[in-house]
Amino acid sequence: MGKIHELSNLLANQIAAGEVIERPASVVKELVENAIDSGATQIEVVVEDAGEALIRVVDNGAGIDPEDVPLAFTRHATSKIVDRHDLFNIMSLGFRGEALPSIAAIADVTLNTTTHDAPEGLMYHIKGGKQVSATPANGRFGTVVSVRDLFYNTPARLKYLKRPQTELSKIADIMNRLALSYTNIAFTITADGRVLLKTTGNGNQQQVIAAIYGRESAQKMLSIAGEDDDFNITGYVSLPELTRGSREYLTILVNGRFIKNFTVSNAVIHGYGSKLMVGRFPMGVVNINTDPLLIDVNVHPQKSEIRLSKETELSALIVKTIQERLAEENLIPDAYENLYGKKQVSQTTRPTQTAPWVQKNVSEVGQARPNVTTNTGSDIAGISITKRTQLSQNTVQDFFNKYTNEATLPVFNDLEQDMAQVTEPVTTYQSSVYDDVVAQQETLDVIPDKPSGFPELSYIGQMHGTFLFAQSADSLFLIDQHAAQERINYEYYRQKIGEVSADKQRLLVPITINYTASDMLKIADHEQELVDVGLAVTQFGPTTVIIREHPTWFETGQEEETIREMIDWILRDGSLTVAKFRERAAIMMSCKRAIKANMHLSDSQAKALLQSLSLAKNPYNCPHGRPVLTQLTLTEMEKMFKRIQDSHEKWETYDNHPY
Repeated sequence: MGKIHELSNLLANQIAAGEVIERPASVVKELVENAIDSGATQIEVVVEDAGEALIRVVDNGAGIDPEDVPLAFTRHATSKIVDRHDLFNIMSLGFRGEALPSIAAIADVTLNTTTHDAPEGLMYHIKGGKQVSATPANGRFGTVVSVRDLFYNTPARLKYLKRPQTELSKIADIMNRLALSYTNIAFTITADGRVLLKTTGNGNQQQVIAAIYGRESAQKMLSIAGEDDDFNITGYVSLPELTRGSREYLTILVNGRFIKNFTVSNAVIHGYGSKLMVGRFPMGVVNINTDPLLIDVNVHPQKSEIRLSKETELSALIVKTIQERLAEENLIPDAYENLYGKKQVSQTTRPTQTAPWVQKNVSEVGQARPNVTTNTGSDIAGISITKRTQLSQNTVQDFFNKYTNEATLPVFNDLEQDMAQVTEPVTTYQSSVYDDVVAQQETLDVIPDKPSGFPELSYIGQMHGTFLFAQSADSLFLIDQHAAQERINYEYYRQKIGEVSADKQRLLVPITINYTASDMLKIADHEQELVDVGLAVTQFGPTTVIIREHPTWFETGQEEETIREMIDWILRDGSLTVAKFRERAAIMMSCKRAIKANMHLSDSQAKALLQSLSLAKNPYNCPHGRPVLTQLTLTEMEKMFKRIQDSHEKWETYDNHPY
């Protein structure tokens, strides 16, 4: 007797459901895509118990003819394509004919549909792949599909679902992508009576971005447009100052279909060049329109992955388009916002940006710094000096009191002690006073013997304000000054952050941050983990969180950015520990406070930097893993200049050479 047999339709549909319907979000995606293909201009999604209890999709589309409804629940039945030629000219979202039978095989489904030219509609009930009833019904034009008891007959699939908040966030994310793609459709999604997303359907993509990511983020979006013979690109990308910790905030749409393509998303990132910080990703929506013959969407049952026949040309166009658009913008960040984490109130109150090691005060060069105690009881937050006549008034003393004890990172540790009684002008990196104080150090080798094996170096000079030259007894060393100070700062911050207590700092002005509806659900799901690392995040509206206090170890002026980093970590990895985040925070702060390229140092500053580097536990790599210094031995240099000859050549011949 033969062993091969044909599977039943129910079993075949349940197997197909395993590929098409992974979770409640998959049901929402398939039903909403059907509604979009039907020409709907209004689509409402209602979800209960994260989709396990109920998913209802209501649209005002063309509807389904009553005689076609039972056929719609038959596997591989579709109205989107007819023959193989249509398979490579697909403009609709659905075409495989697997969604409805797959859903009906694992849930209790009711469909109520009415077309514009039919005298009456049809109420169709199917459960577990078997028809329960089909009765005439009257209702609004369009289709209403209700899915209840999802995975009721496939418990193995049900047990792999995540927590309700996680599943709901997946649904919200799917709806966000569809709303960004079809801006001419008014979408509404409601979960357990709470509205997660509502768009107007007026065709304005930037307004949809504002509805999803918040108005503040939408205002930092740049419109892009570019085309060649094969592709047309439009959309919005964020300014380099608006970034996130993962690629999840970058939406790539090809002919209206949201796709995941690493090469294309990488092209968007490459378009920013060096304008993005390491480990940060832009936000944006990139619409790519092309001839359907150039793409193959029949790759994955969920149609989230496609093949592009001219992927290289498309990537080059995206990079060029974004580069040219960013070149039109003034990308110089606001110095006050960058340093203090808030917008400047007045141009007159904006502080001068100085090198990290320059002391901030208004005293004359060469005067000793008086020993002043800051009067924390007086209100001096709004002090500004705008006129010369104010220099003789008490405002100067109040201003001095405010800033004289402001904490700064000791970039040059040894010099800080020597400079404690000396005042630097706030507009320069070098002065005669500075050189006089460190004159004695000019004649000394910078780095003594170290147990770590770091070489004993003597400073030589600086190249292009970026690289330092130093020598040892038998080698020449080239040091990247930015990477060197990143390492120094990292070890400073890592120790500083690691020794803090669990004390909290109460904020006079709470911090509010906008997130998408899907992110809000994830944040709520991980609320306790955030509390465990000292961050109490409270919902403050449908897409806003508020923070009223934070751990005292947060760097002054970087509170909001640090909070964003912590929440981004949770959103990306789903977990967060104090140890891991402090490691990441130390790297972030060390990079921000490090010497940048094209910053010229005096000899004494460069020597002090090398001395601090020699004291580091690992002076050879920056926190990102890049090398801090490279070495050329004396033997290698002699070879470069042909001072070491081939073994067959005599020194007499070399010495008597006419040249």
